[in-house]
This record gives sequence, C-alpha cells and structure tokens, in this order.
Amino acid sequence: MLHFSRWQTILIWLAVALGVAYAAPNIIPASYLSSMPSWAPSRPMTLGLDLQGGSHILLQIEKKELIEERIVTTRDDIRRTLRDKRIGYTGLTGSGQSVQVRIRDAAQVAEAKEALRELTQPVNSGLFSGGTVTELALTEPEPGLLRFTLTEDGINYRVSSALSQSIEVVSRRVNELGTTEPVIQRQGEDRILVQVPGLQDPQRLKDILGQTAKLSFQMVDQSVPVQEAINSRPPIGTTIKYSVDDPPVPYLIEDRVIVSGENLVDAQATFDQRTNEPVVSFRFDTKGATRFGQATQENVGRLFAIILDDQVISAPQIREPILGGTGQISGNFNVQSANDLAVLLRAGALPATLTIIEERTVGPGLGQDSIDAGKIASLIGAALVVVFMIAAYGLLGVFAVIALAANVTMIIAILSALGATLTLPGIAGIVLTIGMAVDSSVLIFERIREERAGGRSLIQAVDTGFSKALATIVDANVTTLIAAVILFYLGSGPIRGFAVTLAIGIATTVFTAYSLTRWIVADWVRRRRPRELPRTPLRFVPDNTKIGFMKLRRVTFTLSALASIAAVALFMTVNMNYGIDFKGGSSIEVQSREGPADIGDIRARLSELNLGDVQVQEFGDPREVLIRVQAQDGGENAEQTVIAKVRGELEDAYEFRRVEVVGPTVSGELARAGTIAVLVSLLAILIYIWLRFEWQFAVGAILATLHDVIMTVGFFVITGIEFNLTSIAAILTIVGYSLNDTVVVYDRVRENLRRFKKMPLPELLNLSMNQTLSRTIMTSVTTLLALGALFVFGGEVIRSFTAAMIFGVVIGTYSSIFIAGPLLILFRMRSTGALGAEQRDDDATGSDTTGQMPAK
Repeated sequence: MLHFSRWQTILIWLAVALGVAYAAPNIIPASYLSSMPSWAPSRPMTLGLDLQGGSHILLQIEKKELIEERIVTTRDDIRRTLRDKRIGYTGLTGSGQSVQVRIRDAAQVAEAKEALRELTQPVNSGLFSGGTVTELALTEPEPGLLRFTLTEDGINYRVSSALSQSIEVVSRRVNELGTTEPVIQRQGEDRILVQVPGLQDPQRLKDILGQTAKLSFQMVDQSVPVQEAINSRPPIGTTIKYSVDDPPVPYLIEDRVIVSGENLVDAQATFDQRTNEPVVSFRFDTKGATRFGQATQENVGRLFAIILDDQVISAPQIREPILGGTGQISGNFNVQSANDLAVLLRAGALPATLTIIEERTVGPGLGQDSIDAGKIASLIGAALVVVFMIAAYGLLGVFAVIALAANVTMIIAILSALGATLTLPGIAGIVLTIGMAVDSSVLIFERIREERAGGRSLIQAVDTGFSKALATIVDANVTTLIAAVILFYLGSGPIRGFAVTLAIGIATTVFTAYSLTRWIVADWVRRRRPRELPRTPLRFVPDNTKIGFMKLRRVTFTLSALASIAAVALFMTVNMNYGIDFKGGSSIEVQSREGPADIGDIRARLSELNLGDVQVQEFGDPREVLIRVQAQDGGENAEQTVIAKVRGELEDAYEFRRVEVVGPTVSGELARAGTIAVLVSLLAILIYIWLRFEWQFAVGAILATLHDVIMTVGFFVITGIEFNLTSIAAILTIVGYSLNDTVVVYDRVRENLRRFKKMPLPELLNLSMNQTLSRTIMTSVTTLLALGALFVFGGEVIRSFTAAMIFGVVIGTYSSIFIAGPLLILFRMRSTGALGAEQRDDDATGSDTTGQMPAK
C-alpha cells in the first residue's frame, strides 16, 4: 500500500493544488481579484447573515384572506348573473368556504344552474394533473338551494397562484432597495423566504414587505357628515375609512373605485414645486388616464381619496380636471417614506397579506465581531492542535499537520467553489473538523506503533498500519456523515450551514488522512529508509497499559443508570430553558451607545409595555444586553408589534445588534423537526452499524449513544443553558462523535474476536480497550483543545453550543469505554453468530494467533 504510481501522485497533489487555488480568493484582496485572468478561481466564500449582517425573514401568505376574497367574488358573480337572467332568488350568503342561494321559483332552478354553470368550469393550470382544476363544486342539499363550495384543489390553486405573484412583487420591492444578492425563494406551499445580506436598515425592509400596497382612487361622499354616518349608519354604497394621520381622521368613502393601482405605470419620489415637501408623482396607463380624467372632470370641487391598504393617505379637492394621466400624492412624507411608497407602487400590490412568521436579523457590527471571534478561535484552536500533535508524534505529527492544513484548505475551497454559505455554526464545524480530522491520523499512527511493537519491520508496520486503519476510518466517519446529512435535510438556516461544513470536512478528512498522509509517509520511507519510527518528545499514554475496565462495569453501569434516570426525571419535572426556536417569542440583543448598559432601567421601561414575561440579562459584555420576550397571544403579527414597541422604547440609547422573532407556527415546526432529526439519525446509524457489524454491536452502540443524548439533555437542564436550534446541532454532532469513538473500539473488539477465540470476553474487551486507549485519549484531547478555543474566544453567540459539545465529548469518551464495551458481555457476544464468515473461515483453517490449535 506504500507504492504510488506516477498518476496517483499527480492526482493527489493536483487535488491539493486545486484546493489552494480555489481557497486563495478568500485571502487575496478584492482589488487584485478583479485583475486576475477570467479562467482563474476568483469567488470567495459567501458569508452568512450572521457574519456579514442582514435579515432573514420568512413570510406566510394569508390563506384565509384568499378564501374570503374568492367567496366574496363568487357571491358577487352569482348576484350579477341571476339579475342579468332575471331569475328570482333569496338568501344569497357566503360563509366559510361556501356560497349558497335559494331560487324562488322551482321552475327556474334548471335555468339558474345553466346560467351559473360557468362558475364550476375547470380553469387552466399547469400545476395540477391534466392542466385544469375545478375551483367550485355545485351541490343541491335541498330542492331549490344551490351551494357552491371551494374545492381543496381550488384553494391550493389560488394559494399557489397568489404565492407566485407575491414572489414577483416581493422581488421587485427588494431589488428597488438597491441591495446586493438578495435571496427570494418559495418555501413550502404558502411561504416565501427573503434573505438580504448586508442590510443596514432591516426595519425598512419589514415595513416594505408588510404592506399589501393595494392602491385605489375613490370619491369622498360629502352628502352626509361623516360623524353622523359613524353614529348612525353609513349610506348604502359607502364605507368609513380613516387616514394615516395621528389622530386618524375619518372619511366617508364611496365604494366605487375610480382607478386602481393596476393602472399605474410609474411612481417616483419628488418634491412639490410650491411647498418643497416630498411627494410621490404617478403616471397612469391609457385606460387609467381616461377614467381618471373623466372622473375629475365630472367632480370638480369634490374631494377624492387616495387609499392605500384601506387607509386614506390624502383627500385633496379636485380644483380642475386632471387630463394628462399624471398626478401626485401628498401627505406627511419625509424623503424615505416617499421613496418607500414609490417603491411599493412601482412593484405592484400583493394579492394577499404576507405575515412575518420568522425573523432573524443581525446588525453589521455584530456580524464583523462574529467574523473576528471566529478567526481568533480558529487560529488558536489550530495552533493548540499543531503543538499537541508535534509533541505527541514528532515527525509523524508534522506530517499530520501538513495533512490538516491541506484538509482545512480543501474545505474552504469546496465551500467557495460550490457557492455555499459560511455561517457562524459553519465556523464551529470547521473548528470541530480540525479536532476530529486528527482522529484519522491518530488511528493510523497508533496502529503503526502497535504493529512495530509487535515485531514487524518498519516498512511492514507502516503498510499494515494504513491497511488496517482504513476500515475503521471509513466506519467512524460514515456515522458522523449520516448525522450531518440528516441534519442538512431536517435542519434550517445556519444549522444547514453547519451540516454542510461538517459533511465536507468528513470527506476531505478521509482523503487527506488516508491518501495524502500515506503518500507523505511513503515518500519519507522511500527517501530516508529509516529503521525506526521517529522519536516523540512526549508520551501521553504509556505503552501496553493493562487497566481492568471490565472490573468496573457493575459500578459504571449503576452510576450511569442512576444518572440517566435522574436526567430524565429532571427533564420531566424541571422546565428546560427553551429558546424562542421552540417556544416562540422574541430575542433581542442590544448594545449601549455610551457606557455600560443599565439593566434595571431597561427592565423598568419594558415592564410598562405590557408584553408579558420579559427577561433582561447581561450578555458577554457590560455594554451588551440580551432581552427575551415571551410569545404573544395575538398570533404572528403580535410578535412584530413587540419588536416595534421595544425598538421605540430603547432605540435612542441602544444599538439593535441582533433580532430574532419566531412565531407559534414556526416554533412548533422546529420542535418537531428537531426531535425527528435526532430519532432518524439514530435509526439510520443503527441500520448502518447492523449491516457493517452485527446486531449486538448496533444495539450496544445505540444504547451507549442514547445514554450520551440523555446525559447531554440533563446537562442543559442543570446548567440552564438555552436550548435552541444550535443545541440540536450539538446533540447530533455528539451522536456522531460518540459513535465515531464507539465504532473504533468495536472495530478492535471484532478484530480480536477473530484472533483470540479462547480468551474470555471480559479479558478480550479489556485488551481491546487498552489497545485503543491511546487513540481515544489523543482524539478527545485534540477535539477538546479545538472546542476550548472556540468556547473561550468564539464569542457569546455560540458559547452554549460549544459548552454542550465539550460535555458531549467527555461523556462520549466515557460511554465508549464503560458503556458500549460492557454491553457486549450483557448480550453474550460469543453465543451468537456475530463473528461472521471471517471467523468461520479462520476455524476452517485451524488458525489461532495465540499459537494454539483449536481442540478437535
């Protein structure tokens, strides 16, 4: 295995060279990138919103509003059609998803059905089978009573059409803001995801997205005083609407629409030549200009209202006919509000209201702080790992460091080439990969040492070490990869970024540890022709340890069982500190503009806003404060009201660095998705280990991992650390890490079961544990070094994530020795066919590495 052909060498180093080339744009200044040849890689990694700042907003279209609008339209169509056909009717009403009407004359029922048959005709749609969909179904519950009911296909068609139209409108609105590379895409059946990186004013984006922007020009009814209409009843054909002023002014508005926003072809913010105040100039199309000119010509002297989303913007008097198809909207505008209104009018109206059900906004200042913290943590973590590896393995450690540097470079290169987004949890994934990637090198080097100590020549030890370590490396990394893949498909947002980074890191780890490291070691052996392994400055674990781990199994089983029961009891009786991801609500991070934050003053000011339970605490720095507000009872829109109130109360003295709002709909979905992610990953890993080993190994590994998950949950309960989406990522990563450790131990147990057939199982397990002890400790230490750097220097945002990871690494190391191993004794490992075909082949040849022939 130490022989490499010329082509193999070229391909290995070509992969490394490509990694360097694609990673280089991330450190080359942008001014130089523009001058590079067109064929050269020039795209750096895309930074997530949590690193460069910006807004992540999830919008949901109001299905109920669309249904109500369709019911009203259907009722009006029925009224118009029956009147045109002179068919007598009564009881025309619409409620829920149905409209019904009673035909007075039984002889006209058939004629009415024929007249209304158009309502039940299929409409063209490419979204459904056959290209058509029937929106309304006609039934006759009793003679003469016709009921038109919206079908599920019809509702889905309306929602889908409205969503497609909404995406176009939202795209036009966001693009009008001049933002760079916004992401606007459909999510699910009734949602739109909007991500705008680098946005300086997220509140403006929310204001623009939150307005339906249905514009209409309607006459003001001046025949009746508006107060009289309010006190009694508005005349038929009129509605009372209020202005946007403070306090609002009521107007009696005729229902007839003169011109709607659909007739607008342009709208621009400008200044009134007389008053120099900001106004919005507009221009109609030909049809709109004709209707507007005719209406103003016939109503000189009257007031006409400009209405946006059922609110009167202004109600000027028509002094003379406006025949040019142009005009202007005046009101209490400033420059930005006039610009925003022009943006809304140019982009067009939304077909239905879009409600913000999830918001995650990060200010640019916090994003830069996160980048700086991530860089520092990565550099310190990498330096600690480098020093440790060289101290533990000497020259072989240098080889491992070279492979590790290539590994990280290739991760960055692949992220850049794919255009993947690097998030803060993604940086955590890279730092975690730095620690875990060393595991493969440790496995190989420890195996080489073991083979050399067993009497093999150096070349044979190196060759055998790489050969035997390969299967273990693959098994150990596949289990972590399974967790990463499931996390990607079931996770969302930054958590998917973490999963992508971790999965890429696993792939590059296998390549660099096995191919690149093997080439470097082979080249060293070929050139130097050493007779012994390089000396190591330090030896962290003595050779040939003989610790009786299995003697402690009853004690460890008992303690672990008691601890697990206690953790479950605490989970069921003590409220875990769930984050807003799982219980809804708002989380706001603010920073004092001058001096330390006054937490008492903030708490007092917010308590007057009647927001329910409000928690205020220092967050990492005396100037920074984290505010949590409970989920509101008023639904999705009530959560946005909270942010508006808090911003209005604190914005003068505090900078809003991060805002997260999760409505009740999304929080319930995230809780379900998180639970499913853990269960599905455990099931998938169980199946994999079952296929690779035997059922005893699979069940033992899952039970040991369940122990780790339960203990980690107990850790969250006891410490009070917030449990959120990143906590799910931490648990799934712990699952992968723990299984990685367990699989390495089990792989050695399986090998020894084939070698030492007469050795008692407890003794064999002790031997296996001691043989892998050095690797277990070395891997745990390197991972803890990387995580420790992330915990201390990575910033407050991911501190809870890394704290859980540190606990998980410690408990995972413990369970792989004291839980996973003894479980094989409990399952009576030797009494099954778990040894597989390889053992039966050994039995057939009569081989036994103890030097004894099996009894006949």
